[in-house]
Amino acid sequence: MIERIVEMELPAGEKLIIEKNRIQGERLRADAARLAIVTGSHGDELEGQYICYETARRLKEGLQFLSGTVDIYPALNPLGIDVVQRTSPLGNVDMNRVFPGSPDGTLLEQAAARIVEDLEGADLCLDIHASDVFVREIPQVRLSEDFAEKLLPYARLMNVDMVWTNATATVHESTLAHAMNSRGVPALVVELGVGNRISPEYGSRIVDGIFNVMNLLGMWKGKHSMVGMPAVSTDGEVEFIRASVNGMFLPSAAHNHYIRQGEKIGEIVDVINGTVKQQIFAHKSGLIFTLREYPLVYEGALLARILTGIEEKK
Repeated sequence: MIERIVEMELPAGEKLIIEKNRIQGERLRADAARLAIVTGSHGDELEGQYICYETARRLKEGLQFLSGTVDIYPALNPLGIDVVQRTSPLGNVDMNRVFPGSPDGTLLEQAAARIVEDLEGADLCLDIHASDVFVREIPQVRLSEDFAEKLLPYARLMNVDMVWTNATATVHESTLAHAMNSRGVPALVVELGVGNRISPEYGSRIVDGIFNVMNLLGMWKGKHSMVGMPAVSTDGEVEFIRASVNGMFLPSAAHNHYIRQGEKIGEIVDVINGTVKQQIFAHKSGLIFTLREYPLVYEGALLARILTGIEEKK
């Protein structure tokens, strides 16, 4: 059942409409769990669109196995998606920095407040993000250290490669996940892929994880896949690799692969002079879970992130 949770008149005569799809089991119990799947707060995040589609498709095929409620919110920032823009066109603001919003604030803050109100009472909220257009991310869950103990059992079942605790940028106090966790609704931040793209292989893995979590919540009795345990890290175990010069980045290491200390990650070249301006090497051994996708770089640009302190899988 499609419901409009936000319908607001905009100054230009257009409307801001945010919808959710509520899917309920054929035999809904009074104490049945409710899962919320939220995505699209950034207009260049399309990985979550596939996850919403595939989750809804599988649920509709197996309603007899569903005993709870699944609310799917595929586009919190539909205007940003329409214009292929990461921020909301309403003031050019990052929507994931205005939560919990305010009923008396700007239009975007009012919309955020209505989203938070609609999510109240959920047993679990999955806030699904893609990376931006500059770097590619392996499937991962990011947790605030403040809520990690409560969220880790769910995160381990999400079929991701790693769980990154204390990842402050994506669990900031003004994000949706922090707003919901602060209100007693457990919320995980799932990150995967790259901006403006869909990676079905990654998305299908997350969907498998969603059905595992639903089984844990006691709301799904159908087929679900066993998953491997992800690596769990803290900020102290992640090495950030940044550019020291301007130029074009040419990677030589592969994404989602283990790299040893001293091995080459790539190089930054000068395309006019045909010279190498900087060679990039790993300072520590570990898993490359973030790798630059967009080749043009400036000094300080993120090139890679390496999860250290883990052994290479044989």
